[in-house]
Amino acid sequence: MSNKSHVLSLVLPLTSFGNVLIFLFNVFLATAITCLNVSVFVSILLSRALRGENRFMYMLSTCLSDTCIGVSYYYVGVFDVNESPDSPTRTFYVIPTFQGISFMAVLAAQADRYHAVVSPFKYSQRMTRNRTLMVICSYWIYAFFIVALHNLLPSMNARQITSFGGLAGNILAVIFMIGFNIRLFIIAMYQLGKEAPSEERDNKRSSVHLILVVAVFFIGTWVSFFCGILICLSLNTPSCAFKNEGTDPFRILPRVNAALTPILYIRGCGALKASLYSTVCRACCKRR
Repeated sequence: MSNKSHVLSLVLPLTSFGNVLIFLFNVFLATAITCLNVSVFVSILLSRALRGENRFMYMLSTCLSDTCIGVSYYYVGVFDVNESPDSPTRTFYVIPTFQGISFMAVLAAQADRYHAVVSPFKYSQRMTRNRTLMVICSYWIYAFFIVALHNLLPSMNARQITSFGGLAGNILAVIFMIGFNIRLFIIAMYQLGKEAPSEERDNKRSSVHLILVVAVFFIGTWVSFFCGILICLSLNTPSCAFKNEGTDPFRILPRVNAALTPILYIRGCGALKASLYSTVCRACCKRR
């Protein structure tokens, strides 16, 4: 392989108006993902009241992984990067792992809200702060363990087994997410509606509604992503003729979702919105 093949080039040559638009879109998307998620992450981190609730711990985890997605997109979205095994620009599947972690964080948050609403007494006893942090750490460790295993396996057949296993696991997780969404929707519509009006009921309903909306957007983008992968596998063309990560719409969709998620958090959670505004106000006052 010549040295020229190792030279990092832009996602597309800036020789046409369309190519320039794609390049600018990817830069804007990376910036939006990073800035929005950092804002939400800092707002939760600086608020003791928010840190005391388990659901905000999952938000922190999602924002952290999505921030990594945004920062890494300055590389995979701006430059000519491909994750194929023989590509000199590959990231050894580290960058795609952050998307998987965000997916697992939303799935865990769904299970957390379901448990909290269905069995509030048992939830308060079982899901302590430390156990919630253990759940979050476990799926971070699991994700990078799978990546390390995939990269360390010597044979191509073994790597294919882990790849297909990961794909099957993700599809199964989507099915679980859809099931949780249906169940949470029923709870929000009927079970919580029968409870007497109170601040606790309103908090439960708002938290359930928020994770429902976030999960719907995740399902929409990830189902499209999996459909793209399955089409590529059926055609026996891993890249499906897309030049790189930054021009593959199936891979761009989950990253667009990484920018939408913090917006949904801010829009659907009054306490987070108030914390964000106070954080921004403090920052502006210090600058003055």
